[in-house]
This record gives sequence, C-alpha cells and structure tokens, in this order.
Amino acid sequence: MKIYGVDFTSAPGSKKTITYAQCKLTVDGLSLECFGALASFADFEYFLSTLGPCVAGMDFPFGQPRKFIENAGWPNTWEGMIHYVSSLHKSEFIGLLETYCQGRDVGDKHHLRFTDKFARSRSPMMLYRVPVGKMFFEGAPRLWKAGVSIQPCLVRDDPRIVVEAYPALVARRWIGKRSYKTDNVKQQTTAQRSMREELIHALHSGDAKTYFGFDLHLNAQDAEVITQDGSGDRLDAFLCAVQAGWAYTQRERHFGVPLDCDPLEGWIVDPLLLNESSA
Repeated sequence: MKIYGVDFTSAPGSKKTITYAQCKLTVDGLSLECFGALASFADFEYFLSTLGPCVAGMDFPFGQPRKFIENAGWPNTWEGMIHYVSSLHKSEFIGLLETYCQGRDVGDKHHLRFTDKFARSRSPMMLYRVPVGKMFFEGAPRLWKAGVSIQPCLVRDDPRIVVEAYPALVARRWIGKRSYKTDNVKQQTTAQRSMREELIHALHSGDAKTYFGFDLHLNAQDAEVITQDGSGDRLDAFLCAVQAGWAYTQRERHFGVPLDCDPLEGWIVDPLLLNESSA
C-alpha cells in the first residue's frame, strides 16, 4: 500500500513548501521512497487529484471543537461546516474566530477537541504563533473538494484515504518535549540536530516496531537528508507517514479511530490516543 505523510503549511511558497514523504508499506515494513515539495495550494490540489489507492496522514486539524461550533451557530455536520467555511474569505474566517474569543474568560477562548486533550495539541482555533486555525481553513476544504475519504469526518467510497496526523506526538515518545526543529535558520542548533538523529535511531529500534507494529526503513542517504534539514519538515512528513501506515494496519478497526469519535471534530491517528480513549 502506498502511504504518504504531509507536513502542511497555511502559506506555501518557494521558501516554505508543503512537504510530503512517499512511502510503501509491505510485509517487510514501511519504507521511504522519496520526499516531495509542493510550493502552492494549486500544487497541493493536483497532488490530491493524482493520488492512487493510498493512506495519507496530514498534519493539520480536520475539524473544530464542538463547543465552538455550537456556540457560534455553525452547521453541526462536518460537511455542512466545511461548506460554510468554504464560502468565507480568509479574512472573514479570521475575523469570526477573533470576534468569538473577544470578551471570553482567559482559558475559555481557544477550545480543544477531544483528540487534542489526549494528544496535548493546540486548539484548531489558534490563528497566531502556530496558526493551526489557518491550516484548517486552507486544508480541510481542499480535502472535501478533492473527493477523498476523510476519516472519520466524511467517509467516502474512494481509495484515497486521508487521516489526521500529528508528528509531535511520535517525537515526544522518544525525545520528550526537547526541540528538534525551527524554521528560523539562525536559531537552528547542533542540539536540535542531535534530537533528529536520536529520533531516527529510535525509529529503527525494536521499541518503534512494538509501538506501531511494523519495521521502519530509512536508508543512510535519506537519514542524512532528514538530519540536515533544520526545519524538521522532512522528518515531520515521515512521522506523519508512520502514523498513516499504522492507521492502514487498523483499517478493520476504523483506521484507528474510536467508534464514538465525533466526526465534527475529527481524530488524530496514533496507538497512544486509541488506547487512552478506550481506557
């Protein structure tokens, strides 16, 4: 099975691209085939349209917190919500989120989805610093328009399966909260490079196979490319592919998504989240 991992950005360009890792999952494990770069949303849309049967892990939120959707009076189905969001200009979307947050108590401005609480990920309402809200605005509607099957938000009869991934969750398992990347070239350090090397070593370990259920294969050249990439984009894309590969192994269990998951919010696929949500 073809497996893809996509490190997304809300403003792709020549300097900061949407980076993807193309992999193949066989009985021998998950092997990286190549990296690719998409410098525009038009490139991303073409990428989605040309995918064959695959599972692709995307690093952006597919949904919004139900609490926000209900308070704001947005449509209460995923497809209805995305149709509404697609009708907005980006500035209108930003304005709606900013207006909602104004006047709300501290700690009750940016709500979390159920999956965010388990993953310790940021609210998909956030617009600045890590602008995951803008990533949602640019990413989710394009998945909808591409006609892919979006687990668990909009399951379609399409061989292109898309799941929500979160590479930081994989990284934390082996290096904790230690930094391994930054887009600011001047702030990239040898310590971060060491963290990337440590992560690559961990991915080749028996612990990784026990966690995900398959071996991970990176040749020496690809491992060096990842190590040299101070932005961490290639590493994040590969980590997204690892989570997507695990989701494929769970295809008989709804691709690793809990049965009671709220389709409006979406779900990050990872063994840890599935196990904790079932506890």
